Amino acid sequence: MAFRRFDGVLSLPSLDFPEGERLGRVAVYPNYYFTSIKTEPFPNAPDVRNLAEDELVIWQSEVVGGAKSISRRWVQTPEGYVYAPDLQPVRNQPNIPLSEIPAGQAGFWAEVTVPYVDLIIANPPARATWYKDELENGFVPRLYYGQVVWMDAINSAQDGRVMYRFNERYGYGDLFWADATAFYVLTEADVAPIHTDVDPELKKIIVNATDQTLSAYEGEQEVFFCRVSTGYDSENYRTPVGGYNPHRKLLSIPMGASSKEGRSGYDTPAVGWPFFMNGDGIAIHAAFWHNDFGVRRSHGCVNVCNEDAKWIWRWTTPYVSLAQEEVSLNWPDHGTRVEVVQRSAY
Repeated sequence: MAFRRFDGVLSLPSLDFPEGERLGRVAVYPNYYFTSIKTEPFPNAPDVRNLAEDELVIWQSEVVGGAKSISRRWVQTPEGYVYAPDLQPVRNQPNIPLSEIPAGQAGFWAEVTVPYVDLIIANPPARATWYKDELENGFVPRLYYGQVVWMDAINSAQDGRVMYRFNERYGYGDLFWADATAFYVLTEADVAPIHTDVDPELKKIIVNATDQTLSAYEGEQEVFFCRVSTGYDSENYRTPVGGYNPHRKLLSIPMGASSKEGRSGYDTPAVGWPFFMNGDGIAIHAAFWHNDFGVRRSHGCVNVCNEDAKWIWRWTTPYVSLAQEEVSLNWPDHGTRVEVVQRSAY
């Protein structure tokens, strides 16, 4: 669809964020607990002030302080210290919008490169549980830094700004308008496979569920390492130990699960860079809703930060292009081997 004026798209608040090379977005839901700026990097230090959900702080540096839960990581800001697991590290990198869908394409894939962007439903009433829950709880439905989405239309809002239409094709069928400057249009170079000179049979991933780490090996050489968050240590959520032959990889997918053991369920759109380890829906994928990597806190999947998830996605087989957007394999074909272990070292 070519760029044109569309009066049905309402104006949205402008993307006005603090100035800083790196920012931290408060990713703690107020109905769970508040996070605050402290005078020192310790849980019992005096509060400077409480922070609201999605509030942004300038991320100056990361320091070691007292443990609030398990982690001892804190972020130093101009006002004081904030517990690092409560802050999603983000950047504010607005983009020049496209004026039309690329010729011969039905749409394009894009990644959010600003702290967050508000959404307006394009085909009401809303069907998505996550969208309705946000409205019912008084929150503004948004997409966040690092999420990967499919866009299928370009128009302008009543204030003249260019808008992209987010189509959650694997979800409920909802369509949403959002400020186009928030999205970087992905190219084939952005998703191109890496380390392709290595025999795919020599590639292997070891997820250490004891230490909450992930290592990528090429033969006996470790070529990548990061912290992860595997499933809670309980029967219903624990990431199962064993060897896996991954069969499915996508650019993005919505994820959800019902509540168990007193923990809340979830319904999350546009989870980026998913690499499914088995047929039970367990995947390695990006997580934008926390920064507590190194601590168990998922419903069974392996959470990693966006940058690490994208590296793993590009390194592992099967390789996926923008044109494909998804590859699903049938046995005995499979992608890069994943082993989940419970031990202190590999």
